[in-house]
Amino acid sequence: MDIVIGIDIGGTKTKIGLVDNTGKCHAKTYFRTREFPDLEDYLDKIKAVSDELIQNLGEKVIILGCGIGAPNASSKKGTIENASNLVWKGSVPLLEKLKERMHMPMRIMNDASAAALGEMLFGRAQTISDFIVITLGTGFGAGIVANGQLIDGYDGFAGELGHVDMTIGDGRLTGLGVRGGLEAYVSATGLKRTIMYMLSKYLEDSKFRSIAYNDLHGEEITKAAEEGDIIAQKAFDYTAKIMAQALANFTAFTQPEAFILMGGLTNSGKWIMDPLEKYFNEYLLEVYKGKVKLLESGMDGKTAAICGAAALIWEIEKP
Repeated sequence: MDIVIGIDIGGTKTKIGLVDNTGKCHAKTYFRTREFPDLEDYLDKIKAVSDELIQNLGEKVIILGCGIGAPNASSKKGTIENASNLVWKGSVPLLEKLKERMHMPMRIMNDASAAALGEMLFGRAQTISDFIVITLGTGFGAGIVANGQLIDGYDGFAGELGHVDMTIGDGRLTGLGVRGGLEAYVSATGLKRTIMYMLSKYLEDSKFRSIAYNDLHGEEITKAAEEGDIIAQKAFDYTAKIMAQALANFTAFTQPEAFILMGGLTNSGKWIMDPLEKYFNEYLLEVYKGKVKLLESGMDGKTAAICGAAALIWEIEKP
């Protein structure tokens, strides 16, 4: 069986899986990224985990290569550059150093752009040639496809829409220091910050008045909204409104047929999707109204990022 190793490097977790040419992930695991502040130790861990997955698969496989999705990754240089949510700073020559350990074809790309390739090969965009993938995790990422081609950019950094200055409200700083940047509002982290903002703005009772910021998790916010917590519901509405304005603006760039949303924030279901749909249609220019769909990823949420990374190799190898 032909297999590609897919690696998703996130600010919280590094996920690794073995993916076939249909997008099926035959084995997967993860470890915590921040437990390896030394890059050499981190890359040794990736090699060890990959070897273990292959060994435990129980059947003979041919490894065609390794695809890596990571924040602020340059597909042209093979580096990760000044990623705000990762422990290694500056320009990190990740591809060069990993190739010293794993001798196989290897590609790296911005995680959201990799996710866009995954959707083209395995997900909702197999019949769509103009779309934008939005990843809503620790941060906000975007992968842009126009006329069936991924827009990678001159230096491999196209699609950093999370750091677009929205000049919103109190002007929160993103991880890259952009005041009023979209990621500071529309992400799992941004939602937590919005809960704190709503607690200061409104007087309604809320379970979050007795929970410290560092103890607050996205799943709890969704659960609270379902239980009628007004602060949680207001936080989702506020987040959706800002995201809708941003997506309406992005529509003017490439006129996508669809935005495909994935990541932790989309797990909140109707609490984020319903107000997003409402506000998005209000903000769209008249010429775009009724033409742009908001879709959730067509890939399994638990393996979508891994399959997106693997798509970097399958894009070349798939018959």
